[in-house]
Amino acid sequence: MVHPYLRRREALAAGTLDASRYPALDAALERTLGVPLFQEQVMQICTIAAGFTPGEADGLRRAMAAWRRDGHVDKFEARIKQGMADRGYDADFADAIFKQICGFGEYGFPESHAYSFALLAYVSAWMKCHEPAIFVAALLNSQPMGFYAPSQLVQDARRHGVEVRPADVGTSDWDCSLERRSDGGTQPAVRLGLRLVAGFAQASAERQVQARRLSAFADVDDLARRARLDAHELQTLAQADALASLAGHRRRQLWTAAGQGRPEKALLADAPIVERAHEQPDLFEAPEGEAIALDYAATGLTLRRHPLALLRGRLSRRGWKSADQLAQLADGSSAWACGIVTMRQQPETAKGVIFVTLEDETGSVNIIVWRHVRERQRKALLRSRLLAVAGQWQAKDGSTHLIARRLVDMTPWLGTLATSSRDFH
Repeated sequence: MVHPYLRRREALAAGTLDASRYPALDAALERTLGVPLFQEQVMQICTIAAGFTPGEADGLRRAMAAWRRDGHVDKFEARIKQGMADRGYDADFADAIFKQICGFGEYGFPESHAYSFALLAYVSAWMKCHEPAIFVAALLNSQPMGFYAPSQLVQDARRHGVEVRPADVGTSDWDCSLERRSDGGTQPAVRLGLRLVAGFAQASAERQVQARRLSAFADVDDLARRARLDAHELQTLAQADALASLAGHRRRQLWTAAGQGRPEKALLADAPIVERAHEQPDLFEAPEGEAIALDYAATGLTLRRHPLALLRGRLSRRGWKSADQLAQLADGSSAWACGIVTMRQQPETAKGVIFVTLEDETGSVNIIVWRHVRERQRKALLRSRLLAVAGQWQAKDGSTHLIARRLVDMTPWLGTLATSSRDFH
């Protein structure tokens, strides 16, 4: 539907409409090019064109508030149209205005919100462009928040050249921090904080940070005694691969941590535990797939290869394309995609459409699932952690997405990998 004010502007430009006919309305909407963007503008339209009192206009604002499912805007229809007729406005024009007000109720917002969100968007975009390491560190330290989980934030940062280093008791604080890069890069590296280690308490992290400031830890036993960490806390750190600087690869970390249990009030609680080299078993490092699964279980992300990189051979043999490969397709092409489900959204205004985001080792793919597809393939849509999608690729004006025709749950291919999506309704 073409907005009535846009039709007026076209008519004014063509010289087919008297420019002085509705001057007050033109003035009210001039700064937004004739389109009402803010609730205050709709209130102003009804005050000018339909003779609303300030109280009536505020009642209309509350009725069309975007967060209300049923604002009963229809009860204002007669009042708006009659008021506009009394002031000489055409019936067709009044009807078009009312229809726009009804539609505006699905997206309208106060002007003050627009300014605050615009400022946040501008500052965030500037930071992400010019200081990407600082930006991702700040977002990770603000979790949980927003649409994006830590794994997505880290994956995106690394694709944009940010060096991300693992959480480690030898260097990590509770929060993510910045470190100088060894390659002389202008951007700092991001050191993941112990806040990302599932099940590890902030108080315990602060004790180990305080102890480390006095002197570096010599080994896991030294860490346990000086930071007063029990066997369970050490096991939690080992599962997250956070004892690597003190004990080597993850399996050695777990073995070393398991031998640190002792009562805090025992007579020899502060006595060092020394394990001779010949007493240590010959432990091999975990295979890459197992290591990645353990990373996700302990921290929700991995700094190793993306899980889909390990499956790419199987995916390619089926003709399923990566996000990068999809981006090369022409608009209207048929294609298959497969990725880890990171997000599902069903906005109230989408009329039953569900938007899904899939992630692979090259990026993300936006999937649009129409209502009839959702109803036929609901189980695969809502339960999959790894989802394959057949559909039509659309690429227009810089916007790309895959319109789903068929959904296939490929979750068994992930094995023990623990992933989760953020679902919004």
